[in-house]
Amino acid sequence: MKKLGDQSWQLDFTWVDKDKIPFPEEKVRKWILFVIENENNIPGYLNFVFCSDMYLHKINLDFLNHDDYTDIITFDYTEDFNSISGDIFISIDRIKENSIEFETDFFIELYRIMCHGLLHLLGYKDKKAEDKIVMTGMEDKYLKMIDFL
Repeated sequence: MKKLGDQSWQLDFTWVDKDKIPFPEEKVRKWILFVIENENNIPGYLNFVFCSDMYLHKINLDFLNHDDYTDIITFDYTEDFNSISGDIFISIDRIKENSIEFETDFFIELYRIMCHGLLHLLGYKDKKAEDKIVMTGMEDKYLKMIDFL
C-alpha cells in the first residue's frame, strides 16, 4: 500500500493466463493516479487483471450471464471503500484484435481500455449514445496526458 497524504492506496497489475507484456508500470500508475485526482476522487484499491478471451468470457457468463466476448469487465467496490476501488479485467486477445481493427497501436488501445474501466469506477456510463460520446471524449482527453505515448 502506498500513502497519498492520509490515504492509503494500492494499484496492482495481475496477469492470470497470458504472458506478461512489458509496459512502463510506474508511469501508468502515475497516470492512473492523475486521472483519479483530476476527477476529484480518492484512490483506493485497484487491480487491473490482464487475461485471455476465454478467461473473461467465463467471468462474463458466471457473473453477468452474458454469453459474449468483451474487452473489459469492471467490478466496482468504490461504495464499499469510500474511494475509487475495483477489479478491472481486460482481455489481451480483444486488445490485440481491436488495435488491428481500429488501426491503432496495441499500447494505445490497452491504455484506452484501462482508462475506460477507470472512468466507469469514476461514475461515467456508456450504455446510451450520448454517454458513450462523453466517455470516449474523456478517454481521448486522458490519453493525451500520458507523457510517454
